[in-house]
Amino acid sequence: MDIKWLKRYRLFCIGGFIILCVQIVLAFVFFSIQEYSVVEEFSPNSLKRLKNVADYGTGDDDESSYNNVPSGSNHRNKLPPDKDNSASSNEYYNKALQQRHNYKTDNFRVLRLDELGFIPPCDISGRESVSALHRAKSQFCKQIIANISCLMKTNPPYPKRLPHQCPTNDIKNNKTLGCFRDGKEFKLLPGYKTTLIHTNSQDYCSDLCLQSGFVYAGVEYGTECFCGNETPEWDLKLSDTFCDMQCPGNQSQMCGGHYTINVIKTGVSKFVARVASEPLPNLQYDKSPVRIVFLLTLNGRAVRQVYRLIKALFHRDHYFFIHVDARHDYMFRELLKVELALSNIRLSRRRHSTIWGGASLLSTLMDAMSDLVQSSWDWDFVINLSESDFPIKSNDKLVKFLTMNREHNFVKSHGREVQQFIQKQGLDKTFVECEARMWRVGEKELPKGIIWDGGSDWLALSRSFVDYLVTGDPLISGLLQFFKYTLLPAESFFHTVLRNSPFCETYIDNNLHVTNWKRWLGCKCQYRHVVDWCGCSPNVFRYEDWNRIKNTEKKQVYFARKFEPIINLSILDTLEVWLYGEYPTDLKNRMSYWQNVYHYEDIHPAPDESLLKIGTSLARIATKLLTTSQTTCQIRSLDKLLQVFTYHHKDQFRGFLIQYEVIVSNSSTKLLLESWCWPKLQGIIIHNRDPINRLLNFIVSSDFDQKEQMSRDFIRIISPHTDPVLIHQWGLGDQSFIVTFLWLNPYGELANVTSVKIDGSALIKFVKPTLLTPLSQGIWTVLLVYENVTMAYTQFLVTPSQTNRETSISASQISFISKSHNYEQSLYEWENVIKVFKNTIKFEMKNNINDHLKTKMTSWIDSLILSAYSILETCIVIPCKSIGDCGLKNLVTCAETSWSSYSPDPKSEIISINKEFGTLNRLAVI
Repeated sequence: MDIKWLKRYRLFCIGGFIILCVQIVLAFVFFSIQEYSVVEEFSPNSLKRLKNVADYGTGDDDESSYNNVPSGSNHRNKLPPDKDNSASSNEYYNKALQQRHNYKTDNFRVLRLDELGFIPPCDISGRESVSALHRAKSQFCKQIIANISCLMKTNPPYPKRLPHQCPTNDIKNNKTLGCFRDGKEFKLLPGYKTTLIHTNSQDYCSDLCLQSGFVYAGVEYGTECFCGNETPEWDLKLSDTFCDMQCPGNQSQMCGGHYTINVIKTGVSKFVARVASEPLPNLQYDKSPVRIVFLLTLNGRAVRQVYRLIKALFHRDHYFFIHVDARHDYMFRELLKVELALSNIRLSRRRHSTIWGGASLLSTLMDAMSDLVQSSWDWDFVINLSESDFPIKSNDKLVKFLTMNREHNFVKSHGREVQQFIQKQGLDKTFVECEARMWRVGEKELPKGIIWDGGSDWLALSRSFVDYLVTGDPLISGLLQFFKYTLLPAESFFHTVLRNSPFCETYIDNNLHVTNWKRWLGCKCQYRHVVDWCGCSPNVFRYEDWNRIKNTEKKQVYFARKFEPIINLSILDTLEVWLYGEYPTDLKNRMSYWQNVYHYEDIHPAPDESLLKIGTSLARIATKLLTTSQTTCQIRSLDKLLQVFTYHHKDQFRGFLIQYEVIVSNSSTKLLLESWCWPKLQGIIIHNRDPINRLLNFIVSSDFDQKEQMSRDFIRIISPHTDPVLIHQWGLGDQSFIVTFLWLNPYGELANVTSVKIDGSALIKFVKPTLLTPLSQGIWTVLLVYENVTMAYTQFLVTPSQTNRETSISASQISFISKSHNYEQSLYEWENVIKVFKNTIKFEMKNNINDHLKTKMTSWIDSLILSAYSILETCIVIPCKSIGDCGLKNLVTCAETSWSSYSPDPKSEIISINKEFGTLNRLAVI
């Protein structure tokens, strides 16, 4: 029988044996991969990722930790490492392992009271809270984190249930429809499903489905909760005895059975956003055209672009209410001039320090709306904009559209299932804002009884709805309390209020904006330095994106974002011509743009020490050049560095401008001069042969923007504590190859080795090497090596960290400056390459550092600055007749040049006719 059985089923036996072998092989491969992964995780090439984990305290986490994870994924995720293939020494390797060990033991252990310096209100043991407390720097911030963590655990400071006040809905009493037969493949309520092992009940499931705006909720098989909008077919209704499983969350209720479901009506109707009406040609309105308040929330230093935006939107019947971030003094000072000149422009005096995703953003908007309601301005709509927005249709078209849709509210919804949105947006997490960061400290439960919504934080709201927001009621006060501890509150608060308030029928799913989303570039967790979360940001429109804007001509969108003239000015020029017609042919500086990066009156943000050093040194050098070459009298001294600008022309960086005062000898006369400077350390190709002839750009800078694939540090300011970035751009090619970058300090010593694979596509790549800090001060060199031959090199300056003007260098400074780290790189491997290269370039000798004892600190700094920057031209702002015939009055006036910040810039001037006062006001940009 056994032999017959084997013969009869021999094919099955052979097949089973083969399957068993395959399983063994797969298991072996799997465990090999796991072992390799462990090795790779702790390898030198992964050290930068380990550093990120230690810096930000967010290691492994589930998908809810990152709101750019594809929907439906259930795998666990890690912070994406920087795209850095740098090799490193055993010293770095061991240091990183120790750093990871310290991170795990420090950030996930139970807190000790002696570490905190205070006694928290409760026992804090949650992973997120402990991590935040270890990473926070100030005692004040630690105290806030501890207080909020305990408050959320014991008594959350917001209601557990909020009122739903939409007049078309009735959710006071949920209506049970009964027991229905359900299918295996085709579900009765297919909108959403979740399994609630311990908490499922008819009430709980109904609240969950109501939260998502579903009309019906259903409980099945005891633990399953379903939501949907379609009415169940009554011929599927069964006797209640078929739904015989008790609910784990409420044993007095039944939660369906085997393919039977208890259906409950949530009390809301299926939501359909209203569609905005299009204005008809020559239509006569019953009421006067609407008047708009443009609420500008501004950051940064792009003042000229703000002027251009105001100019494009300006009309005597509209208003501008402007909030400038509390940390941006320059923008606020410059816009105060606008407020003085134009009566329908006002700056908020309640200034907040806002961060991406911060709770302060909602406070900023609500404070502004409160001020607008209390103001004497007569307005009908408020539209919030930033310095990155610009109109894509005329003011007249916008007014006609909003007049036709008076009393409606324009917000853009997220467009996905609500529970997915809640998780990806982090609404169910508690965040605390302090130290200009949003700290994640744990979970939180959303208030029940209302529909949750959200999307874009760019809005167009009616006056009546804003009045309601400012007046407040239990719904608004409860949501404001909830969103104090929520990430990205401005992206959900207004939507959620609209869906649950008496204004629910005024909801139009359109925020009047077109946004330049390129998620493969914009979703790279670039906000990790300010928030314990990953986020996405839209890209800047460039000229090649013009068709996307042009194709919106017949759509109900009136603004676009983002625009940044330091990145692309051509798109703005094209847009304005499209809207308003051609510029005059004699318009000066049409394709030029200036942006301030330093002003001597600034307190916030604090000036960059290295920028001051570079600017002051160049002003000193320019003054000496003028004294020796163009003057017969002496300039006694450099009095003050006033401002620094970056200068851009035809979408290219064209250098930077330093503005400074000098004092003429034998006189107290002060002259205001401006010099045009250029960073002259560029990449140099030695052997321009295949495949290196594909190399288009090769520089070292800092502040690399992955989203825009460029460095925002145009002046290339690198201090001893900066993390330099090597940026290399390649054209199309036919082959892939590997290049190696050798980082040499000012003494020609090897500091880092980085290998990068270059494929056949055109691409911009960047490398962030692991360098020990502080960096040696002086001129560094990076070699590009291919097949053991140096094919190209570039250099960069590490600016000295301290300046004692007109004093000799102290012994302690010499020790600091000459400090060389023992870089334990594989020097022997690259010794010949470096030796050959040293024959073509001169490096600083270590023993020469002692020669600085005999010189002044300023002389040494000036020599370094002069090796990295050149002065192209100098102009005088206002010629001074009182200095006599000493040559300086022969300098060209700055307004006559094409490059100076004083050169006329009509496109960024604000011109308005104020009929109330009968005057013409012109505010020139200077």
